[in-house]
Amino acid sequence: MLDLLHEPLIETNAGRQSLPGLLAAMARGEVQSFPALRPHQRPAWHMFLVQLSVMALDAAGRRDLPLEEDGWSTALRGLTPDFPDDEPWHLVVTSPDRPAFLQPADPGGLKWQEVATPDALDMLITSRNHDIKREIARRAEPQDWIFALVSLQTMEGFGGAGNYGIARMNGGSSSRVLMGLAPARKGAADIDPSAWWARDVSRLLETRKGVTGQCLIWQERWPEGIMLDLTALDPQFIEVCRRIRLVETDGRLAAQRSTSKAARISGKDAKGNTGDPWAPLNIAEGKSLTLGDQNWTHELLVRLLFSDKPEWVAPPLAQHHAAEANEPMLLVAEAFARGNSKTDGFKSRIVPVPMAMVREMFGARPVQVASELLADIASIDLALRNGLATVAARGSSGKLDKQNYQRSRPACEALRRKADELFFPELWKRMEVTDDDGFAPLRREFLEELAMIARDEFMRASPGIPCSTLLRPRAEARGRQALERGLHAAMRKLNDPEDADGRP
Repeated sequence: MLDLLHEPLIETNAGRQSLPGLLAAMARGEVQSFPALRPHQRPAWHMFLVQLSVMALDAAGRRDLPLEEDGWSTALRGLTPDFPDDEPWHLVVTSPDRPAFLQPADPGGLKWQEVATPDALDMLITSRNHDIKREIARRAEPQDWIFALVSLQTMEGFGGAGNYGIARMNGGSSSRVLMGLAPARKGAADIDPSAWWARDVSRLLETRKGVTGQCLIWQERWPEGIMLDLTALDPQFIEVCRRIRLVETDGRLAAQRSTSKAARISGKDAKGNTGDPWAPLNIAEGKSLTLGDQNWTHELLVRLLFSDKPEWVAPPLAQHHAAEANEPMLLVAEAFARGNSKTDGFKSRIVPVPMAMVREMFGARPVQVASELLADIASIDLALRNGLATVAARGSSGKLDKQNYQRSRPACEALRRKADELFFPELWKRMEVTDDDGFAPLRREFLEELAMIARDEFMRASPGIPCSTLLRPRAEARGRQALERGLHAAMRKLNDPEDADGRP
């Protein structure tokens, strides 16, 4: 049976917990880790626990976070009133026509394929995990299946014919994004999972006025070819995108999967705009963010949060609350980079936000400062590009072409990676300054640090650029001159922003 409501199936630092026991322990602030939870499963697990808690408490008419297991058990069972035997909370049920945890009932007439391990069931698609798969196959526990089910059913994209993705993303080759603020663990720059969960649940409950549709989609019957209308669902609905059933044979768990003739939810036209409180939304098109093959660089985060020409609306749970101005926070951005029925890896970035900056994050000040920071980085990048392109052109004083600039790419990418590490600490430092006298020294120090990095990258890259032995001394000397000319122009802009552009 493996009953999540009553059996301690989930391992935490505070001991093994049932699902209601886990939520009570989190409400008491006792849970600091899930040892069996893998890094890529964290966003799915967090969003699942938050949305489940919000709907359960709202349906029960509660706005507090119960500290006792019984309170949570009653609230959770209130979401499944048609199942007095609690089948939607069991990992395995004996009757295929009854739902199980994150497993819709079998409508009959389907062909099923066995899945031997939870890792094979999970959404992570990468060859480098074969060793992990073998290890989990040897020692898989029920909680491994729980985490894999949550990851697959609430995060997966299109996987080929009959394998449809979730509604909470902008198309089957997109990905579900988590972007939010999280309380930092005391004295550290890592997430306090209990405080993060409690914060998000409390923020969402403040705006709730009762359950407004279907909540736990796995308890609904799924006839072949029939899709649920998005408007019939509660905004915090927890979906299932695949037909999965767990079975137990001789004490060993395995999964069975089948295909479907249509997606579970008719949400294509919504373009991922489903009320997901962690999803950035495009202002012009109303679509949710697709990470694609990008990473969470400072350029992307500035576009999403601090652009002087706003393209995106920050998610509700990425915005600060008045009660949060007295503690440091973490900006959490996580998603899979996905395309063509495969994932290119789990992308995660956590940016510490000092206490003094939490209130200022979404004002006019960070927009202005971020723009100036990007301009400073661009000026040093231009100097390095011109210097190395001059080497590639063998020191020619003529016009540099695209092929010359192509030679500078690896070094410029290395510069940008290092600038990326410096960006947010520098942003917060500059935002703390209230007068020009304090601002100029900070900016000069930052430019000097970037200039030193650019010189190092030039020295590292220039010997590898093809050039004849005869012309190399001239090429490298003129390239170094172009670099220094550009760096000097960048520093000169401290006094005159309209000054030279640094071209050789």
